[in-house]
Amino acid sequence: MTEKLNEIYAKHIWKRIFIIMILVLLLAAAVLYAVAVGAASISISDVIKVLANKIFHLKYTYSNSLAETIVMQLRLPRILLAVLTGIALAGAGAVMQGILHNPLVSPYTLGMSGAASLGAAIGIVLGKSILGNHFEVVGTYLIAFNAFVFGFLTIFIVIGLARIKGSSPETLVLAGVALGYIFSAGVSALKYFSNNEALKDLVVWLMGGMWGASWQAVSLLTPVVVICMVILMGYAWDMNALSAGEDVATNLGVNVKRLQFVCLTIATLAASATVAFTGVIGFIGLVAPHVSRILIGSDNRFLIPCSCVMGALILLLADTIGRTIIAPVELPVGIIMGLVGGPYFLYMLLRRKKFH
Repeated sequence: MTEKLNEIYAKHIWKRIFIIMILVLLLAAAVLYAVAVGAASISISDVIKVLANKIFHLKYTYSNSLAETIVMQLRLPRILLAVLTGIALAGAGAVMQGILHNPLVSPYTLGMSGAASLGAAIGIVLGKSILGNHFEVVGTYLIAFNAFVFGFLTIFIVIGLARIKGSSPETLVLAGVALGYIFSAGVSALKYFSNNEALKDLVVWLMGGMWGASWQAVSLLTPVVVICMVILMGYAWDMNALSAGEDVATNLGVNVKRLQFVCLTIATLAASATVAFTGVIGFIGLVAPHVSRILIGSDNRFLIPCSCVMGALILLLADTIGRTIIAPVELPVGIIMGLVGGPYFLYMLLRRKKFH
């Protein structure tokens, strides 16, 4: 009997690993496709040759003389930023949903994105006023730093609300909505008082997109996102125990308050760091974990990596659609995700109501 149970368990494990591997292959194919398409199309073979030349120091020639410039300087940094952002937001969403026992929470619905917007708005409007011409040199990092700090601090407010005795999962979502209104009022005030140039930059940032992509941003975010996700994976067993209830987790030796604090902090660090460079991109942290949960279940050992890959795939496809559907004009990826995520969020609300 024990051997049969072990065999069934192993079969389920390999099934989940297989699904994740398929998603990784789909993501790799999506990366190649995204690099190839655009206002100036490049063949897949040229894309592969450029990557092979750079990685293995080969000397393939290209059918398109601009292939290397387009791939390495224009498209690949943007695509990698989209992948990193998708990984961070989806992984953070999966962890937040598990820690707070609420399938409706994500970095976006908890108010982090709204707070990051206010931080960025302060950086754009006041930075241009105070720094003047020097803003062109340090402006990007000032905006990113402000967005990161504001987004990071907001989750600590949510953690405080989560620890209030008797607070329900719905309370956290409503608290996120309330915080969002407060931050939105601050952003609106800054819009009202800003000059035309600052207002344009602010509106573009709030739409969400990969316009700030650069190799410098990618090199900065890669270790942050990877380290945060590895740390969160280390707590997967504890999160599984917590899913059975706080009393059960405590009896199994899990320090629930410490687990909540550490996981929410690390998840917020990853999410706010990427949002600082991309602007407001909603619903990735909501949609990707739900789709992943349908595919492989709720075991966090597999749910977190599956959500990361799924988030990267969804955001990359959304960004590719945004920059190609009406090329050469680009549609902000934040708009694409809003069109997808909004209806999905309503579906989740109706589904929860049906179950109550």
